[in-house]
Amino acid sequence: MFLGHFALGFAAKRAAPRVSLAGLFAAAQFADLVWPIFVATGVEIVRIAPGDTAFTPLEFVSYPYSHSLVALFFWGAAFAAAYRLLAHRNGATVAVLLALVVSHWVLDVASHRPDMPLYPDGPKFGLGLWNSVPITLIVELAMFAAGVWIYSRSTRPRDGRGRWGYVGMIAFMLIAYLGAAFGPPPPSVTALWTTAMIGVAVLMLWAWWIDRHREPMPARAVFRT
Repeated sequence: MFLGHFALGFAAKRAAPRVSLAGLFAAAQFADLVWPIFVATGVEIVRIAPGDTAFTPLEFVSYPYSHSLVALFFWGAAFAAAYRLLAHRNGATVAVLLALVVSHWVLDVASHRPDMPLYPDGPKFGLGLWNSVPITLIVELAMFAAGVWIYSRSTRPRDGRGRWGYVGMIAFMLIAYLGAAFGPPPPSVTALWTTAMIGVAVLMLWAWWIDRHREPMPARAVFRT
């Protein structure tokens, strides 16, 4: 999935209101943060193969260290532990971050063909949602709408930047998603991992900036909504 991961990051703000949205995005997208690095260094392999699935022209040949369930559990434990050490957060926050990192495997199993490894060189799983473009769009856009709704009800803008910058980020994410879904395939693997790195960096900085201009809603207000 693509938007589905960000949807969980948005939604997790209610469970971890003191964690920056950028941190929640980083946890939910951790597999895709390290994946371009592994591809760029030749540790993992992806091919541009239009038709591999209906939704994406990418064939994920090998990505055991960024996308296997066991690897993500260890990545998640390390990510959550580092966050707790640096930010002095409690165990509940650590559990949320660990769950977000591991959730990447669950959502990707739903969307990918059977190429998601349980562990390096282990059995692979995939339910193949990407074999149908309409169903993929319905599921991901519905998840994204739900995540945005939860975040919007869990926070409120401090100023115009927190309101309109947030709207702009949502619009950017939707345009980028639809462009990737219906646009031409990447011209090369190098262009793919380069664009992935730049895109993720932009979104993380944008999310961090937006979250600084928003604040958690009081518990009673969140409950009433």
